[in-house]
Amino acid sequence: MPVLSQSLSAWGEENFYTVLKNELQGLGATKLPLEKGTSQGGYIDESPISVSVNRFTDSDDTIKGSVGVFFTEIVINCGCGDDPMHINAYCDLTIAIDKQTAIATFSIITE
Repeated sequence: MPVLSQSLSAWGEENFYTVLKNELQGLGATKLPLEKGTSQGGYIDESPISVSVNRFTDSDDTIKGSVGVFFTEIVINCGCGDDPMHINAYCDLTIAIDKQTAIATFSIITE
């Protein structure tokens, strides 16, 4: 599980969203559960991701919120002659950052 120590340190500060965004983007696509957010059953490309940070709240033990992640999905064997095909993808994730350890847990937000 990823450790978001910089984000935890920035919690409550004006730059929290920027620090969290940079830290998540630094993790890259392979450290986030993006495969659960693919739309065509593809694989996750290791190219850079882009993160948009939504609202976060404070609780006794965790910092909770959500982010949107833009990434590239690789669709294999689509029968289109241009195999594999890289497509732009997006998913929403919830994040819970433990205040003691800075360990982050993620889950996909489904509609």
